[in-house]
Amino acid sequence: MRKPLFAAILFATCLMFSPSPDYSQGGRPIPPGIREADKQSNAPLEPPAKFKQRPVDPAILRQEAEELARLSAGVSSQMDQVSQGKIPKDLTDQLKRIEKLAKHLRSKISP
Repeated sequence: MRKPLFAAILFATCLMFSPSPDYSQGGRPIPPGIREADKQSNAPLEPPAKFKQRPVDPAILRQEAEELARLSAGVSSQMDQVSQGKIPKDLTDQLKRIEKLAKHLRSKISP
């Protein structure tokens, strides 16, 4: 009686651990459409379209650079007031404008 029980357990164990192409690691069969979708989703993508940048107007860039210089020159005197405990009302607005102008100029000049 022990031999048939042992043989049944051995057979069941072999079935559980035998590799099957229809079963994934979770033990569930993979539908055929999923495999095709995986192949298509892993396909190489086409490169992104390159957009032409509009030509840079030197007059506008010069005007923005002059505004940036004017704003940054005034910041040092306002920082003296900050060190005395007085925070100028428009300092944060000026710093934001300086940051915006610097980013815009950098984006127009950089390739």
